[in-house]
Amino acid sequence: MDKIQLAIARLKEFELKDEPYFLAFSGGKDSITIKKLADLAGVHYEAVYNVTTIDPPELVYFMRKVHPDVRFSFPPKAFLTRVPERGFPTRLARWCCEEYKERGGIGRRVVTGIRWEESRRRQQRRVVEPCFKGNYKVFVNPIIDWTEQDVWSFIKQEKLAYCKLYDEGWKRIGCLFCPFTPRTRRKMQVAHYSGYRKAFIRAFVRLHENRKRQRPEVVARWKDGREMFWWWVNEAKQVAKKQLSFSETETRLLYQCRGALEVQTGRETSERETIHSLMEDYLNKVAPEEIEQPVLFE
Repeated sequence: MDKIQLAIARLKEFELKDEPYFLAFSGGKDSITIKKLADLAGVHYEAVYNVTTIDPPELVYFMRKVHPDVRFSFPPKAFLTRVPERGFPTRLARWCCEEYKERGGIGRRVVTGIRWEESRRRQQRRVVEPCFKGNYKVFVNPIIDWTEQDVWSFIKQEKLAYCKLYDEGWKRIGCLFCPFTPRTRRKMQVAHYSGYRKAFIRAFVRLHENRKRQRPEVVARWKDGREMFWWWVNEAKQVAKKQLSFSETETRLLYQCRGALEVQTGRETSERETIHSLMEDYLNKVAPEEIEQPVLFE
């Protein structure tokens, strides 16, 4: 059985008779693939796009034009409204995924487009798996064993329309300025999307002002919110002179996350105990080669 027929068989096998699938749709290449496979399988589903409020406009336009049947699920608050409250996300403190990307599908069978090839962590995922995080749901991952080439071959075979950003060099499409985006691509996004850049800076200014009133010492390293934003974009490349006895990888991660944790908690953190512990836990789960160019969220 080839991969296409196997994916179709998986969708048919795990479909509930009395409830449609919750098909997690992001507008990316994997999403349009699983949606087409669901159509070919003849299963019932509800395609839902969890609005993050910071996805590329081109992606949103594409979904509205080509996939009008997809339901847009809006969050209680926009991402940039939450930043002054929660702090800015980093690779180690990504509160935004749970709030914006992983909503919905509670108590249901959720079809996703995740694939083993995407990352070391995703190699631990299964075709069907329960999720007890927050509220119970069951994930069905029909293309988990597909490669990126498999996905593009299927898209071409079925003549599926896809977001034009892929033709402009994007390998993965997700939230703008995401900390998991490779640094070069992230800087290009900041330069290109000037409206979003200005909105992010306003949010960072409010965040800086809030923390300055609450615990000024945790934001003392930044003159203002604008400087904080550019530090975040550049991933804090300027390492302080006083080094701790961490490895090179740990030191890089330390200066990416320390400020974020302090801003989020509103208090000073212990570098050696708290941050070092967080980084060790992270490095135990993620391969070193994934740190420089980690996979974008879906």
